[in-house]
Amino acid sequence: MKIRIFDDKESLGQTAAVQAADIIRKALKAQGKSRILVATGGSQFEFLEALTREKGIDWAKVEMFHFDEYIGLSIKHPASFRKYLLERLINKVGIKEHHLLNGEVDPEKVCKEVGALLAAGPIDVAFPGIGENGHLAFNDPPADFQTEKPYIVVNLDEACRKQQIGEGWFKSMAEVPERAISISIRQLMKAKTLISVVPDARKANAVKLCMEGTVSPNAPASIMRTHPDVTLYLDKQSSALLNPKTISSGAPA
Repeated sequence: MKIRIFDDKESLGQTAAVQAADIIRKALKAQGKSRILVATGGSQFEFLEALTREKGIDWAKVEMFHFDEYIGLSIKHPASFRKYLLERLINKVGIKEHHLLNGEVDPEKVCKEVGALLAAGPIDVAFPGIGENGHLAFNDPPADFQTEKPYIVVNLDEACRKQQIGEGWFKSMAEVPERAISISIRQLMKAKTLISVVPDARKANAVKLCMEGTVSPNAPASIMRTHPDVTLYLDKQSSALLNPKTISSGAPA
């Protein structure tokens, strides 16, 4: 694992976007198509904004999947990840082939249908964040490291739901859905490259736990340390608790 640290979220997001864009361009040149897996949330704002500014990407040939979506939440709700991606990425760059997780219909059917499409071919690059509780997508601890299903229905724990209030998506716990559709851990780990963008002081404890603790379902994002090609992008705040040796050598597998 490569760990890169930046002074601020803007420079972090810009550099991560340059790497992401380069991977997408190379895939388009080699294959005529690129398949990507995109995360959402407040931590991804600067990265996605920078990615949409990158030149030389034929977005009409990019196929996009995303990590997760709340069950029972309208696409019109400000916290909808479908709404987020349409406004912040899909409509801005003109992605035609996108597979949005509809949490307003039968979630098991959505998992099966979109999961079959996702598993049909390799993902060139995925952009996972790390939750305040160490979650990866909506796989809260203890996460299922064993299921081979591409997408699964999960129950959201209290820490995860509180994070959504802290980020301003909901006003109270009563408003935050208790269940979601999430990409599975094993499916995410099949992506060729992982670019993980994790800014902000509120992520510092989770970063330390996942990068320096045991690789464990109790620290779901720790599994990224076993991936052969992953770059973790941190800022001064999110990296503040890391041991200097971890930063210089990369997190141990």
